[in-house]
Amino acid sequence: MIYMEKLKSAKHYIFASDFDQTLSYNDTGYVLSELLGIPTKEFERKAEGMARLNLVQQGGELSYLLLHDPEFHDRVRPEHLREVGKRIRLKENIDFLKRVLDKGIAGYRFEFYVLSAAPVEVIQSALEGIVPPDHIFGTQFRYHASGEIAAIERVTAGYGKVAVLDRIQNEVQISSDRIVYVGDGSSDVHVMLHVNRRDGFTIAVSENKHLAPIARRTVLSTNALGVLIPILEEIVGWDRMQIRAFLESQGFVIQEWDKVSTDVVTILDSDPANLAAATSRAEGSRV
Repeated sequence: MIYMEKLKSAKHYIFASDFDQTLSYNDTGYVLSELLGIPTKEFERKAEGMARLNLVQQGGELSYLLLHDPEFHDRVRPEHLREVGKRIRLKENIDFLKRVLDKGIAGYRFEFYVLSAAPVEVIQSALEGIVPPDHIFGTQFRYHASGEIAAIERVTAGYGKVAVLDRIQNEVQISSDRIVYVGDGSSDVHVMLHVNRRDGFTIAVSENKHLAPIARRTVLSTNALGVLIPILEEIVGWDRMQIRAFLESQGFVIQEWDKVSTDVVTILDSDPANLAAATSRAEGSRV
């Protein structure tokens, strides 16, 4: 009873995270291709081709292949997707991160959700015992009785992530400035812009050139606990000494903590003649 009263008085946030390359090291499409014996370069070629054509929402390429490409559609059943989840290599300490966020930190409590374009069966299998199924939102398929994929019911990619996050927010009844979103790739751009515009907090866990400039903070770490650093700094308001002390009290030590600001600059000559000459020299040097 006392614990429930503390939760009610805590500052309640939504913590929403992508899955592939954010909570894991592996991309679902590559692991599935390996399971089926399909060369990963072939999957990569098909996915990149769809991305160039803007045929589907960024991040939804695998779902399209599972529904329409015979090489995938004719062979994949739900049990294959669950097996992929068991083979996915997760980042360290996701379970601990989940417990810390649920329990709350200094009066701040974060409810953990996963939003990803990966098939929901994959994510649920990979995070079994860590994140409850009703807090996982991935691509949902409708199946024939044979197990063959019949249709896509929902793709949680691009604007699909925005729609799911808005629905979660309405169900939880929480203000927009109490949303934290974590992602790694181009499919997270729409949802990060959406969260930023409404005064939420966004964290990138890669140096993706489309994402890093949009995110409020970027953290590069092989440990899932890395995302705690900007949360503890920017939301909870702790300094470095407090953060180190907290993690050490939980049995963890920050070995390295470097803050780096990177400027990515392309400079062109404003004189068209000079630009043409420079281009010609560059092409000649490659011959």
